[in-house]
Amino acid sequence: MPQLTDSIDVKAPISAVYALWTRFEDFPKFMSGVDSITQQNDKDLHWEVSIAGVDRSFDATITEQHQDERVAWASTDGETHAGVVTFHRLSDDETRVNLQLDWKPQGIVEKLGALLQIDDLQIGNDLKRFKEIAEEAPSNQAASSGWEGDIDRSPDATGH
Repeated sequence: MPQLTDSIDVKAPISAVYALWTRFEDFPKFMSGVDSITQQNDKDLHWEVSIAGVDRSFDATITEQHQDERVAWASTDGETHAGVVTFHRLSDDETRVNLQLDWKPQGIVEKLGALLQIDDLQIGNDLKRFKEIAEEAPSNQAASSGWEGDIDRSPDATGH
């Protein structure tokens, strides 16, 4: 199963960067291949994606979430998909975002894309778009609109 990792430094306070990331329904604005995410409750998400011209959907649950620190998720059906994003304060106005994704390519096109590391390039481009959005948004607006809850990793939380 491919594991994709990347990081980017964002010129915005950690609270604003974290808040923007926790607005899952906004992912299509910066994440290519994601058509929509519907947050069904504090922990459950429904993803609609288009990968290599193939439409797919899957459900995922947030397995861990701590404000201004990390968000982790794993699919519960459909795609084999899991990830974690961590936020690191570099200064009052700069944040490092580290992203790790684990997924299982399906079909020849996805497997070829993983082999040629096209996925790595896509994730890098997605993080650059996220950075642009985060740096353009007024910090007070971005920070005030994110989810402020906390989800502890449960002993039975499983990732793929």
